[in-house]
Amino acid sequence: MKKIPYIDNFDEWKNDFSFSIPIKIRFSETDMFGHVNNVSPFIYFEEGRIAYLQSMGLFNMEDASEGMPIVADLQCDYLKQMYFGDQLTLYVKTASVGNTSLDIHYMIKDEKDEVSVTGRGRMVYINPASGKPIALPQILKEKL
Repeated sequence: MKKIPYIDNFDEWKNDFSFSIPIKIRFSETDMFGHVNNVSPFIYFEEGRIAYLQSMGLFNMEDASEGMPIVADLQCDYLKQMYFGDQLTLYVKTASVGNTSLDIHYMIKDEKDEVSVTGRGRMVYINPASGKPIALPQILKEKL
């Protein structure tokens, strides 16, 4: 397997996930060759990220007046092709928490429990009025 820059020890990294959601590949997410379009994992990442944050009570849009997390960057590494109808499991975890941002990692496994995709993304906590980064509240840091 190729070296993935944001993963030091693949086995340790892989075993550190505890949150997951099922993903079923829809026909509309595939290309003319029947495999998943290269943009689809980013849609899966969004679905998983929202479910992950909601599971910790952190994605409440009514509380967004003080601050809100936005995606600053996303990265995806394709390891194995995925096809229409595949039943996948998307795993999400917080890899690190900084003063104004956090790094979230993603892993997609297929029905054979093999890793098909890995990913990471930086979320920055911003003031919605100014659009400028602000410090993550301590309560958020503790939950993450």
